[in-house]
Amino acid sequence: MKNEILQCLNSPIELEQLYRKDKLGFKQAFDQVFADHKENIQLQFWDARLNYKEAKLALGSQREIGFIIALAIIAGLIANIANLPSINTEVFFTRNTAFIIIPFLSAYFIFKQALLLKTKIIVGTIILLLACYINLLPNNPASSSINLVYIHLPILLWSILGYAYLGNEFLNKEKRINFLKFNGDLLIMSVIILLSCLLFTVITFGLFNLIGIKIEKFYMEYIAIWGIGAIPLFATYLVYNNPYLINRISPLIAKIFTPLVFINLFIYLVTLIYMGKYPHNDRNLLLVYNLLLVAVLALIFFSIAENKISKENYFSALLLFGLSLLTIIINGIALSAIIFRIWELGVTPNRIAVLGGNILIFINLIMVFFDLLKVVTKKSDSLKIEDSIAKYLPIYAAWAAVVVLIIPILFSWK
Repeated sequence: MKNEILQCLNSPIELEQLYRKDKLGFKQAFDQVFADHKENIQLQFWDARLNYKEAKLALGSQREIGFIIALAIIAGLIANIANLPSINTEVFFTRNTAFIIIPFLSAYFIFKQALLLKTKIIVGTIILLLACYINLLPNNPASSSINLVYIHLPILLWSILGYAYLGNEFLNKEKRINFLKFNGDLLIMSVIILLSCLLFTVITFGLFNLIGIKIEKFYMEYIAIWGIGAIPLFATYLVYNNPYLINRISPLIAKIFTPLVFINLFIYLVTLIYMGKYPHNDRNLLLVYNLLLVAVLALIFFSIAENKISKENYFSALLLFGLSLLTIIINGIALSAIIFRIWELGVTPNRIAVLGGNILIFINLIMVFFDLLKVVTKKSDSLKIEDSIAKYLPIYAAWAAVVVLIIPILFSWK
């Protein structure tokens, strides 16, 4: 094998054939050859290929680890406010769960990216004002406008997290795309850590039950509660420092579910038209349609996040194009239903919020649809699709701010 490698030094194809013929023998003989011919560029490439060592898990500096632990402790202390005797636990978590998570993720990015003092002040001030705002709202479970604040405030906080992530490059579309990719990786890592914690919790319950001690209530109220803020923080820390860990999982999941969602929506649309059961009187179904739009945009984005459209994956572009077309048709039905409800039953906070959100996502999906049309007709590449989603993010943030800050006032907190 050694002599064969020497004879093929200037023939990359023949070297590859030798390698595939006997990988172990090639590796052993190659090390001997490379020791005597380290100046050969071809062999340098093969050395990097055969002897490449995967990067070890990066844990960051001691200062960074200390900062993460401090943030997790502060987040846990805030979560434990719910255990105070005078606090209504349900009301507290309804209003403050997002504040136990997102501000601390924002603080981490501010720390990591050495942002301008101006950015730090803006982020901190807005978060503080929003925390005061939501906790000073009247406790009225029957108020639609206040319930809308509970739903949309996390979206507004998420946009602030995006601002902290983008920092001094707020207008950089490539970094906005990276922020969206980061969210997918963060979700997956958080789920992995959460499942590990659930396994640990089950084992703990079982061990104490064996000796006749019921610790479930104490454990959930005083120990597990610390995980609300800690799990997303440590997931962010791992993903940010080790992007290679799971950065291909989100696109893989998206590609697996895209054909399933396409088939599901196609069958649903045919059934809907055949049965004639349009959702004009079902408010909950209209909310589901909005979630559907967001899910489809996410599927499209993560399906192309790692792979540009080419001859090899052209079918994927066609599938995404078909999926976006089906979703636009279904959303058109949803829009007609929302307008019907407003026309027949009048204006309410819920209807305004659902209509506004639906229109915004609908426009974004149409933009993506036309980008996909250019891709399938080979007039463009998938990068334009990512841009169409990334540049639209401030519009979602603006609408969330309207729902949180303006609609409750317009409807007198009803």
